[in-house]
Amino acid sequence: MTENENKKDTSNMKVAWAIYVLITILVILVLVFLVAEDNEEKLFFSLMTAAAAYVFRPTERYMKKQIARFMGPAEESDGK
Repeated sequence: MTENENKKDTSNMKVAWAIYVLITILVILVLVFLVAEDNEEKLFFSLMTAAAAYVFRPTERYMKKQIARFMGPAEESDGK
């Protein structure tokens, strides 16, 4: 693999993680401002949504598959 392909893969991975973070923030905002009824629920939704997004985050292998699916294959993953 060339250095240019490595930079492209790294760039695509950063974009994918940025999108994941933005979606998580959007979900938190929707829950806090539209669903929560009091301050206790706002705190719970904000903290637990962020914690759940961290715990159930996608693996690097899954992210690479999704990047290849949406942006075209840059490399053969798994090394098989």
